[in-house]
Amino acid sequence: MASTPTPSTSRNWRIALVVAVALALAFGAWGLWRVLSPASTDIRAKLADSESAREQLQSEHEQLQQRVATLGRSDQISREANRELQGTLAERDEEIAGLRADVAFYERLVGATAQRHGLSVHALAMQSQSVQARDGSAWHFKTTLTQNLNRGAVSTGQLTLEVEGTNGGKRQTLDWDALRQQPDSEGVAYSFKYFQQVEGDVFLPEGFSPVRVTVHLEPRSGAAIEHSFTWAEATGATAPAPELE
Repeated sequence: MASTPTPSTSRNWRIALVVAVALALAFGAWGLWRVLSPASTDIRAKLADSESAREQLQSEHEQLQQRVATLGRSDQISREANRELQGTLAERDEEIAGLRADVAFYERLVGATAQRHGLSVHALAMQSQSVQARDGSAWHFKTTLTQNLNRGAVSTGQLTLEVEGTNGGKRQTLDWDALRQQPDSEGVAYSFKYFQQVEGDVFLPEGFSPVRVTVHLEPRSGAAIEHSFTWAEATGATAPAPELE
């Protein structure tokens, strides 16, 4: 036969239930306090500081990368400028060397101790042109004519060229008309007291291999003069020119 709970037993259960609820509430309050405590606030602040520091480091990294790229471009520009400067200096050195050679030439020609010479061809230079002639190639020539025998006297006349070579295994000589590709072509006029550079253009036919070029001078008064150069001399980078004795 079941026993009936006594009033004291029911009161004990109510007390136990109240104690359990109180403990649960206390534990929840403790957990809430832990979440909202100052220590948690410090952690969040540290996290915010870390994120801010990371963003700052990222910005500095990007700035450094930009500086490296800028310095790289500056270095490339400096290298290119240095190469251009070196090329310009080399050109100036070459010009200076040419001017010194010209000064030495002029001193030998018109200086107080210069020996006297009549009309002569001092030098000849032949340079290939990029523009091609009909059925052949175009060449620009530059000759230096000199005379110091009659100081103050003016030498006048006409200059023509003649080129010897081979074509198809056969010897061939091209006169002035053939070189100019027109009949009865006039020579290039010259007129000077001491020296003059005379220039012009000639044309070589296709298949022609030049060997020697001769400069002909037809002065207004006096005998004709001619001087021959090998094709290698006339086209060489440092083509030897006849010295003034």
